[in-house]
Parts: sequence; C-alpha cells; structure tokens
Amino acid sequence: MASSRISGVVGIIIIGLSAIAFITNPGEKGYQKYAEATFKTRFKDKVCAQVMEDWGVWLEGQCHVVVNTASPYLTQIVSQQTKRQNFLLFSIYQADLPLPSPFPTYHLETVGILGNFYTYQAKKL
Repeated sequence: MASSRISGVVGIIIIGLSAIAFITNPGEKGYQKYAEATFKTRFKDKVCAQVMEDWGVWLEGQCHVVVNTASPYLTQIVSQQTKRQNFLLFSIYQADLPLPSPFPTYHLETVGILGNFYTYQAKKL
C-alpha cells in the first residue's frame, strides 16, 4: 500500500515537472534575443582576444569596433543559420556562424530548457 502511494506521488511529480518543462520550453524568438545579447559579449571576449594573439594588439581594438558595428548582422546570421530541434520539454539550437576574414567560423550548440538557454558547445571550425 505504501509503495503504491509513493509511486503515485512520484508519478504526479514527474508529470508536474514535465508540464512545467513543456510550458517553459523557449521558442526561436527567445533564442534570438539570447543570441544577440550573449554572442556579442562572447565574441568581444573570446574572438577578439584570439585575434589579438594571432594578429597583434592594434587589431584587437578594431575587432571590438567590428563586433559592435556588425551586431545587427550577426543577429540576422544567427537567425538564418540556426536549426532548432524541438523535443517538447527542451530544444536544441545548432548554428554555424561564418564570419568575415580574419575571423574564424564557429559552430554553436545551445539547449533551451525551463525558459533559459545554455550554450554548451562553441568551437572554432
């Protein structure tokens, strides 16, 4: 009797958590907002630092200017290049971002779950 009661409670909890995950599974518009805010900062921090290592300090300042200027285009590229896999409880977003030379192309993978986004892979191709 006690084990069936525990099973029932566990089942209700699992159904409740699944319903919450389903309702809060973020959509593509939310991802685009996340990408615009996050990738601009990450590009400045990581890509411009790599450019500085490869090309010298003088080009790092230019990199920041390029990222600020190209931000609206970056958002458009992310929107066009992103593929969403919707698993109902969460979504996976994958994008290859071809940047102009001398910047490399990046492959990004992000999971959207419970109304939040987490980029778990960002690798240079």
